[in-house]
Amino acid sequence: MTGCATRSIPACVGNGRPLTEPILKVEDLKTQFFTSRGVVHAVDGVSFHVDPGETVAIVGESGCGKTMTALSILRLVPEPGRIVSGKILFKGENVVEMDNDDVRNYRGNDVAMIFQDPMTSLNPVTKVGAQIKEAMTAHDRFTTAQATERVVPLLKRVRVPAAESRIKDYPHQFSGGMRQRAMIAMGLSNEPALLIADEPTTALDVTVQAQVIQLLKQLNRELGTAIILITHNTALVASMCQRVIVMYAGRVVEEGPVDRIFSKPEHPYTWSLLRSVPRVDEARKGRLVSIRGLPPDLVRMPTGCKFHPRCLFKVDKCAKDEPELEEVAPDQVARCWVKMSNVSEETRESAQASEVAFDVAAEIKKRMRSDARI
Repeated sequence: MTGCATRSIPACVGNGRPLTEPILKVEDLKTQFFTSRGVVHAVDGVSFHVDPGETVAIVGESGCGKTMTALSILRLVPEPGRIVSGKILFKGENVVEMDNDDVRNYRGNDVAMIFQDPMTSLNPVTKVGAQIKEAMTAHDRFTTAQATERVVPLLKRVRVPAAESRIKDYPHQFSGGMRQRAMIAMGLSNEPALLIADEPTTALDVTVQAQVIQLLKQLNRELGTAIILITHNTALVASMCQRVIVMYAGRVVEEGPVDRIFSKPEHPYTWSLLRSVPRVDEARKGRLVSIRGLPPDLVRMPTGCKFHPRCLFKVDKCAKDEPELEEVAPDQVARCWVKMSNVSEETRESAQASEVAFDVAAEIKKRMRSDARI
């Protein structure tokens, strides 16, 4: 590898120096849960960076470590989990080594998070306006008078209609989309440099999803707020993000520019993810294929590449040795022995056809069992 090509890929100038200093740099982060079954490796050696004003997506199946990575960045890992090693550098300062007072100032002031379910994140017995105001006064960023004055403009900025009267409403009086907007207003109330959005469009209808996406784009453009977007929605990634990080079994398996990852994915997991969802921007070429099996048990991981039990293109080496992240194209890295650029189109089509046949057989068996019960 040359220049700045490492596990996490900074934008580089000709002499290999970063173009801008990353606002967040995660280095070999490991977060584990100590349970009666054993140690759960929820985040296992994750490294990446976020530049000022950049929007980065983290994608992957449920349970791959996306949300736990975000909670680790905020030092909000629930018991019995803890960060066991690695660095989380925010503007050069290691968050892992901060004391409780510094962490409290760091959360909200410097980094904020929009959680997946706004209904469970908002206090049901406190008015929405009071909760947004409290988010500002709790971090000593604004005085009580200043915080009071800022609540209505914040709600207007996130396009909550009749904001002057809605500040007196309780969360249950807001619709799902309005609650999400209130959470975004709360997250932006202290003008953080980095906003982490965990599934911000989950459980919202399509039109409200589009409005929330447009709002996040606008805030990123107008305020220069860097965003980490955690999502399953590949269309959202394509429309909002400059770079995408693909996670599997607590590890980063591929990272690169959105255009490159979508057009030429190198890891079979990324390739499979992109072919498991419909595309509206091109003619449909074949049947959508699901990824066979389930993600691995994070207590008892398979040897070698963690994706090899489900991989359609595995070779003998995949089951024995785990690959490192390697540069596969300019600004793109992948953790794979095979790499999709080395797989012929004929082999891809054959593997995809066999997977479709497997799905059809499973459906036939399911119907036969159902008929037998009748």
